[in-house]
Amino acid sequence: MRTALVIGTGLIGTSAALALAGRGVTVHLADHDPEQARTAAALGAGTDEAPEGPVDLAIVAAPPAHVAGVLADVMRRGVARGYLDVASVKGGPRRELEALGLDLSSYIGTHPMSGREKSGPLAATGDLFEGRPWVLTPTRDTDTEVLNLALELVSHCRAVPVVMDADAHDRAVALVSHMPHLMSSMVAARLENAEEAAVRLCGQGIRDVTRIAASDPGMWIDILSANPGPVADLLTDVAADLEETVRALRALQSSDEDKRVEGTAGIEGVLRRGNAGQVRVPGKHGAAPRVYEVVAVLIDDQPGQLARIFADAGRAGVNIEDVRIEHATGQQAGLVQLMVEPKAAPVLSASLRERGWALRQ
Repeated sequence: MRTALVIGTGLIGTSAALALAGRGVTVHLADHDPEQARTAAALGAGTDEAPEGPVDLAIVAAPPAHVAGVLADVMRRGVARGYLDVASVKGGPRRELEALGLDLSSYIGTHPMSGREKSGPLAATGDLFEGRPWVLTPTRDTDTEVLNLALELVSHCRAVPVVMDADAHDRAVALVSHMPHLMSSMVAARLENAEEAAVRLCGQGIRDVTRIAASDPGMWIDILSANPGPVADLLTDVAADLEETVRALRALQSSDEDKRVEGTAGIEGVLRRGNAGQVRVPGKHGAAPRVYEVVAVLIDDQPGQLARIFADAGRAGVNIEDVRIEHATGQQAGLVQLMVEPKAAPVLSASLRERGWALRQ
């Protein structure tokens, strides 16, 4: 791939353009808002000047509702040898293109499984997709050259290619992305009119659950409008679980011992099902999840504290597998939770104490 055209210079489009430009590909940028394309160009993602002739690959990074229309336009104009989109829904756009009677041998639907709560070119980064799955949905009609171009794009972005059927992909993202986003928003909505005294008690748990609720509603309306059926099916199942859980909680209020026992069993059942589902979430590098020991360290909210603690862990010869920070309410301090291999936890704890760090159980 020597040349590419990125149509849509938001977070995903600009991030892909930055990765390609960093690998020496000449990238042309286009957007319905020319100012956004100019911003992406200023960031080093390419040029906002139109290509003089057909490019190797056209990447459509438009919202799902507009993907088919944009693709149909550029395909009819012959702006590229190959075409792909990066929308989060795959079945609908392809069916729309088929209905328009287009030759789809030069097209492949794709979806990089990466993003941020922020949108727009200023939120973009060339390493956004590194190590993340990038779904490809080729069909029997897909030309081999186009599939190779898509794989080259994934390679340049240092992502991991995953081949799936388009409709299977849409059901999968409904489960792991679209439905969880709505659930996060519903939990966060409970905070809107909550008493200030209650909100001030928010800890890391509710921050984790509501983090993605900060995303742009307009973008998510586009996504959910393109995949409503699978999401609605999942929420129907969740609603049934909620009803059962409410009944179990009400039973716990009863003075009848048998009802309380039944309520306890109902709550235990949903919690254990949650345990069973959570352990299936892939761990580091996509491998099976592992159980790590947590070494909790109290740090001041001052520049250089994290760098010091990471450096001290390195001196101890311990690899930090993951890290979380819990901020102390109303204090200039926080608790850094370092996740390490169980056998490394005593080594790290002893080493950090020797270097003056305050550890917490």
